[in-house]
Amino acid sequence: MSAPTQRPKVTEREARQVAEAAREQDWHRPSFARELFLGRFRLDLVHPHPLPAEEDVRRGEAFLATLRTFCETRIDGARIDREARIPDETISGLKEIGALGMKIDTRYGGLGLTQVYYNRALALVGSASPAVGALLSAHQSIGVPQPLKLFGTQEQKDTFLPRLARTDLSAFLLTEPDVGSDPARLATTAVPDGDAYVLDGVKLWTTNGVVADLLVVMARVPAGKGHPGGITAFVVEADSPGITVEHRNAFMGLRGLENGVTRFHRVRVPAAHRIGPEGAGLKIALTTLNTGRLSLPAACAGAAKWCLKIAREWTAVREQWGKPVARHEAVGTKISFIAATAFALEAVVDLASQMADENRNDIRIEAALAKLYGSEMAWRIADELVQIRGGRGYETADSLAARGERAVPAEQLLRDLRINRIFEGSTEIMHLLIAREAVDAHLSVAGDLIDPDKSLAEKAKAGARAGGFYARWFPGLVTGPGQRPGAYGEFGPLAGHLRYVERTSRKLARSTFYAMSRWQGRMELKQAFLGRIVDIGAELFAMSAACVRAELLRTTGDHGPEAYRLADAFCRQARLRVEELFDRLWSNTDEVDRRIVDGVLDGRYTWLEAGVVDPSGDGPWIADATPGPSREENVRRTVP
Repeated sequence: MSAPTQRPKVTEREARQVAEAAREQDWHRPSFARELFLGRFRLDLVHPHPLPAEEDVRRGEAFLATLRTFCETRIDGARIDREARIPDETISGLKEIGALGMKIDTRYGGLGLTQVYYNRALALVGSASPAVGALLSAHQSIGVPQPLKLFGTQEQKDTFLPRLARTDLSAFLLTEPDVGSDPARLATTAVPDGDAYVLDGVKLWTTNGVVADLLVVMARVPAGKGHPGGITAFVVEADSPGITVEHRNAFMGLRGLENGVTRFHRVRVPAAHRIGPEGAGLKIALTTLNTGRLSLPAACAGAAKWCLKIAREWTAVREQWGKPVARHEAVGTKISFIAATAFALEAVVDLASQMADENRNDIRIEAALAKLYGSEMAWRIADELVQIRGGRGYETADSLAARGERAVPAEQLLRDLRINRIFEGSTEIMHLLIAREAVDAHLSVAGDLIDPDKSLAEKAKAGARAGGFYARWFPGLVTGPGQRPGAYGEFGPLAGHLRYVERTSRKLARSTFYAMSRWQGRMELKQAFLGRIVDIGAELFAMSAACVRAELLRTTGDHGPEAYRLADAFCRQARLRVEELFDRLWSNTDEVDRRIVDGVLDGRYTWLEAGVVDPSGDGPWIADATPGPSREENVRRTVP
């Protein structure tokens, strides 16, 4: 047996440095969310609500009509869940209507849809089958098209984009069996060899990897003469000699997901297929995700809208104690939460997407907040729908149909949505990522003060910079428009909510400053605190988006009064969540929890585990990923 693969040995500090180096360091354009975390409520950056151009609307609506017909007639979500695969004819049909090229420019044979209409298309497809939505999203949001669009050479675009627009599926390969959100330990290598690189390694959870024709692969290039090295991105032909799809993974939900384990053994990749320079791979990945993350909350918004439809229809006909269950307050509050939050989720996605299309703002925080908030709230909505449906919510659609009732796949949606809290950055990682961006202004002026590697002279300079910054910044957190009764009056009954957002953004910034003053260099270890800070910011962003969308609908005469009521209900619900989060900033069980964790890991509570059996099988916690030839059958599936 071969020895286990040797991962690069990195310290915690080195791992953080790798992640920091991949960050987009500068802010060349304004950011509504960044300003919000700094206590500056820049409503002018999102209001009036940006709108798409007429030609974009025409093209987008035309495709949505075609796609709706396809979803209604050629996607069988129940079959996909039952058979745990997307039929070849469904994938072929998507190719025929151009769905593979929704975000690819028309000059390459794509549809050239805006981010707004691309996300609406994903919400529509995801309502028919979340697995099909994931297939299209993985192909275009993080697969080969987006990195090439942003970083590819003209020759690469001319070579690959026409294929990707019509015939070829793509996948993104970063994760490894022992590497998730810590890419510093990436073990897959790409060794220079003449005019090519030789890839060796194993990739895990390769969404679309089972059916893909083209892959984006992240691999570590060793430094050497003429090669700066580092984590680098490559476009790889999926049928190249030495590539084996060793396993098709099966999951709790998204059972049609074409996701697997891919092994590379001495795979030659032309140097011309490298995307960007050596060492730029992580930066390419993170930049791709800045807008790529919006596809997931789009699917979440679509799921929330479907949950509202089912909740409305079911609770109107199901009676308890002489009246529809919707009229009972215990159920009614759940319906109100679903309706108000569905409105807000769509508002967040549409606003962030339109901002991405306009390209006037830096939306890296907005996209991350949309992903975080959408995945968490959609899961809660689906859980409430299952509760409203009772036993029928827990029963499968096939079972319901077999005994003569409407086949409502509520339990399937709950299973399918659960992955979104893990996909493309878990909730915990998103908290840390957003928190890092939120405190960037502080670290840029005061970071050297808490850096143990900085000299006294450097700390002194940082102290002077920090003093000047905070002398200007902190007084602005004391008062603002949120304390003026007439502020934001054009929003009518929603003005009070915007005043609350303005006041609370300043309170949020003060809380962050107090925490940095208190914990300094230990701030990065206070992950529970940072998570609550980010969750408050997410609620404030969602409140802002809901109000701005309601005002847009009022001015366009499209369901204005109803939108105002939904926005008002959402903001009232969100304010309760915000106040609870503020209370938990300083009054919590974080220290108690840490002591319990120490005891658990030290084995002091193993007695508590007595009295049960463990049905888990044998085997290592993490599979061996030693490079070498594959010993498994290639389960890659070619779609005609």
